[in-house]
Amino acid sequence: MSEVFNGNFTQQEPIPEEAIERAVEVMRSGRLHRYNTVPDEPGEVALLEEEFAGLTGAPYCLAVASGGYALGCALRAVGVGPGDPVLTNAFTLAPVPGAIAAVGGKPVLVEVTDQLTIDLDDLAAKAPQARVLMLSHMRGHICDMDALMEIARTHDLTVIEDCAHTMGAAWGGVPSGRHGAIGCYSTQTYKHMNSGEGGLIVTDDAELAARMILLSGSYMLYERHRAAPRPEVFEGLKYDTPNVSGRMDNLRAAILRPQLPTLADRVARWSALYREIEAGLVGAEGIALIERPEAESYVGSSFQFRLPGRSAPEMLDFVARAAARGVELKWFGADEPAGFTSRHDSWRYAEAQNLPRTDAVLATLLDLRLPLTFSTDDAAQIARILREEAEV
Repeated sequence: MSEVFNGNFTQQEPIPEEAIERAVEVMRSGRLHRYNTVPDEPGEVALLEEEFAGLTGAPYCLAVASGGYALGCALRAVGVGPGDPVLTNAFTLAPVPGAIAAVGGKPVLVEVTDQLTIDLDDLAAKAPQARVLMLSHMRGHICDMDALMEIARTHDLTVIEDCAHTMGAAWGGVPSGRHGAIGCYSTQTYKHMNSGEGGLIVTDDAELAARMILLSGSYMLYERHRAAPRPEVFEGLKYDTPNVSGRMDNLRAAILRPQLPTLADRVARWSALYREIEAGLVGAEGIALIERPEAESYVGSSFQFRLPGRSAPEMLDFVARAAARGVELKWFGADEPAGFTSRHDSWRYAEAQNLPRTDAVLATLLDLRLPLTFSTDDAAQIARILREEAEV
């Protein structure tokens, strides 16, 4: 009888006890708003910003309500407005082009390679159309950042990095989010730190940092920020920057701060799960794996592979057969969006664009989450099931 996997692909690890205790302390105080603090108390949000800045090596950090808000805040800070074209990956999740559309911008989609990273040749060809690139490190795959930043310098592109899937990852030893002008991270439940919803933004640019702090709704209380520019940087900006409130609260920051010191351990555990799946699928008939470049230090919180040559009905059949054996897969080539998964032609707030290479990649691309509630034995069993179904 064929083995069946009994794990839950949406079950996360519990919040650490220290984080629960801190959250309870905040709730007992009643001071959940980030600026509702007593004298000489920095507050959980300001401390989280300072600590995350230290982790990434950035001088400035802002904690916000969600990863999507982080993207929108970054776009506003660099001056994207109605009608402005913004380059972004054709293979990403809907909040990325959604953030561009929400500020009135026009997403200009760039092809994806079969290694799931932005196509640098297509980027170079389309670069003259825009002044901003919102680069999505989709599903944790990082492109050649040295080559990408050279294209950005050549075409005077401002790069905003969407690091929702790459917190804790790096390219060439440089943390993800630290190559471009702004790095945006998510702390939504399925990301690498969990506060349900939340986001973090880092930058080296004092003016951009000040704009984003004002945008987030600082109410002229910016001097209470610790990972922030000097007060004088705000003076020339505070009267002309709108308040688009999206602050993080002290409750979520209290939940996140104890997770920071253990991020590296979680990254190592995800990598072990990823490698176990990869080892179990190497050489499997009909399965194409995604190569990981030597310069990339990745976080294996999800796993992608392709089934080249399969038709849409065959892809649906494979997904159904895997599900019958307990393995939940997402197919990025489906005509209709489902849950978190959608294809570029379903983002109808963006102008329809011809993307044959992306369409070919997505047509046979499958994805599965690897929650840390799984063991390496679980990962090995998942790989066996996938291998067996691929070789039927």
